[in-house]
Amino acid sequence: MRFVKSLDASLKIQLNQLITPFDLEQTLRCGQSFRWRKLSDWWYGVVNEKVVKIRQIEDELRFQSFPEKMNANFVKNYFRLDDNLPHILSQISIDEHIRKAIQCFSGLRIIRQQPWECLISYICATYKNIPAIKEMILNLSKRFGTKITFNGHDFYTFPKPSDLANSDCEEIRKCKLGFRDKRVLKTARIIHKEKLDLEALRKTDYEHARNELLSLPGVGQKVADCVFLFSLDKLKAFPVDVWMKRIILKNYSSYFEPLFIEKIRNKRSLTPHEYRKISLFGQRYFGRYAGYAQEYLFHYERHQPRQDLRL
Repeated sequence: MRFVKSLDASLKIQLNQLITPFDLEQTLRCGQSFRWRKLSDWWYGVVNEKVVKIRQIEDELRFQSFPEKMNANFVKNYFRLDDNLPHILSQISIDEHIRKAIQCFSGLRIIRQQPWECLISYICATYKNIPAIKEMILNLSKRFGTKITFNGHDFYTFPKPSDLANSDCEEIRKCKLGFRDKRVLKTARIIHKEKLDLEALRKTDYEHARNELLSLPGVGQKVADCVFLFSLDKLKAFPVDVWMKRIILKNYSSYFEPLFIEKIRNKRSLTPHEYRKISLFGQRYFGRYAGYAQEYLFHYERHQPRQDLRL
């Protein structure tokens, strides 16, 4: 992997796909992040108060940022190009189901998002589909963030904890978050008052970090696991949503008691106990990189023809 300057305004990272496989398209389309959009041949996102413009041409990444310039290390860190993906995929490739997903999307990487933004994003994601989540986050950013115009397009930075904490529920309600507005406000005030240091959770063990996050308003087990996986380097986290329940029912039901499978098959939402049981299965079955297995299976399932909705 080499970093070079381009003749145009963009910078380049040269990848060796055998050593550092990477697929920008699948990584940004797999549903883990909500702040990226594709305009023409380029992807645009807002990361750490910068607009990032990036594209991949075979083994080459080209990128720019505005208003501050970023370096290659920024890109490598954000897209986790430091992960030994061939090793990770070899560790989780333990059955035909995950192998199919890896064959289709090899190069998909977990993104290392900013924990505060990831936390609020997944609180907003509760019981919502991806387009609705994107709209809520955009509304929050428009009202409480800062506008940046780049390449003729308007972008907005994600609000800081203080921006939301010093507001009130009426202002946040204008962002159309529904019942999530009070949860977002209360969580912002806790983080702003430094009653919980999100970055510190990166260095603590999974169970301790889990208990800390679950103390926040609007944070259930799924939200906590998403924050762990997509921002706090806890790659064993195994988030479970309706898609993962469907995957368990289709491909892994033999690892559970028949009564448990029938029980979850006939209901839409999981109890905390049911969620925990499935999530722990994923962690034990796939090991320390269970989160990567989850994301590959999740993305693969979303590309399959819809079957019985009870799955």
